[in-house]
Amino acid sequence: MGPRYSLRRRLLIMLLVPLCTIGVVALFDAYRTARETANQVFDRVLSGSALAIAERVVINDDDQLDVDIPYVALEMLTSSAQDRVFYRIDHADGTLVTGYQRLAVPDARAEAGDPFAFADGEFRGEPIRVATYRGTASTGERSVAFRVTVAETTNARQALAQRILLRTALRQFLLIFAAAIIVWVAVTRSLRPLGRLEQAIGRRSPEDLRPIEHNVPQEVGGLVDRINGFMARLDGALSALRHFTGNASHQLRTPLAIVRTQLGIAAQAETLGEARHAIADCDQAVADAERTLAQLLLLARVDETTSKAAAGHSVDLDAVARATAGSFVLPAARAGFDLAYEGGVPVGCRGDPVLLREMISNLIDNAIRHAKAGASIVVAVRTDGDTAILSVEDDGCGIPAELRTAVMERYSTTAPRPGGVGGLGLAIVNEIAALFEGSVRLASGARERGTRVEVRLRAAQMPA
Repeated sequence: MGPRYSLRRRLLIMLLVPLCTIGVVALFDAYRTARETANQVFDRVLSGSALAIAERVVINDDDQLDVDIPYVALEMLTSSAQDRVFYRIDHADGTLVTGYQRLAVPDARAEAGDPFAFADGEFRGEPIRVATYRGTASTGERSVAFRVTVAETTNARQALAQRILLRTALRQFLLIFAAAIIVWVAVTRSLRPLGRLEQAIGRRSPEDLRPIEHNVPQEVGGLVDRINGFMARLDGALSALRHFTGNASHQLRTPLAIVRTQLGIAAQAETLGEARHAIADCDQAVADAERTLAQLLLLARVDETTSKAAAGHSVDLDAVARATAGSFVLPAARAGFDLAYEGGVPVGCRGDPVLLREMISNLIDNAIRHAKAGASIVVAVRTDGDTAILSVEDDGCGIPAELRTAVMERYSTTAPRPGGVGGLGLAIVNEIAALFEGSVRLASGARERGTRVEVRLRAAQMPA
């Protein structure tokens, strides 16, 4: 098992990491927007200053450009103490009229219909923002084109952009922090049903394998269903184990007691014949114990199959019954019985070939054990509508009507036991039939003699 991790912490990280990433991208966009906003604000002041200077450009008596720099034009740019202002006025051909000669005029083009052009540059080692205005001075007879360039350092712009960015960052931080708290609280509250489920399971005893009927979120419902399914299978397996243990103890006690008794008799026998007789009885008890143990193992397999809710497959009941009856022909003949089979037509039913074979074997074996020597045993398979019918009939001593229900139960104390042991054959038949939604009926044989066991199973299409 790998190291454990916190689902709450993982959900928080998965939600907050993308949110923080989006926040960082948003901050870059906010900084770009803040710079554009600051430029728009200060560019208006810069263009106003350039326009105020341009309005004072005139042509003097010598047909030269003359300008009287208005103080207000520069004053509006010096509202920020950390910025400095530079300007120059040129002829259209670039000849300086006045101003800072080393102030380079960037090559910036104005938009169509706009006399102003803006650009970023550098002057005296500092970044500057430059506004260029192209105008014309006229005397009525003559016109002279000129260019006004006004620049200022960008400290105030950067300060404004930083203030906008800091406020935006603060708002986003508060938003992310609030989102983290909300997510933490929401995840904690959403995980509470899992905590209650954990406590409910923890309070259960190891023997309590009932289904979990706890109110859980829909997303966890599938997990609870799987746990309930596992607990049902585990309960079935434990029940099968308990049945097998209890049944083995119950059924093997008698033959083992006989073995011990006969061994004691053989040890005290005075003649070889008495010892052989005791050993023969002991051998018969061991054979009965072996048969009982095989039946117990088969019952355990039936219980396990039931716990897995097996629905069976399509099986040819005629083929299984014919093959099983054929395997008993010689043993039945040696025991003095006439074993016959009636069928020969394929009959499909729902079941498991191995379990159906065991069921038929138990029916034939019971008939051989209960009927008198010389009796006839008939195994038959037929259909009745949507029902497949298997019957085993003998003309032996039969089973009294009042005991027919008891012999279908496990270890009934009222049912007859051949030789004092066994008693599981018909119980196995009944449980295998019930496993595949079938039923078992006991009746008297032909002419009210012997016993007829009829197993009715759900018919199905023949297997391909």
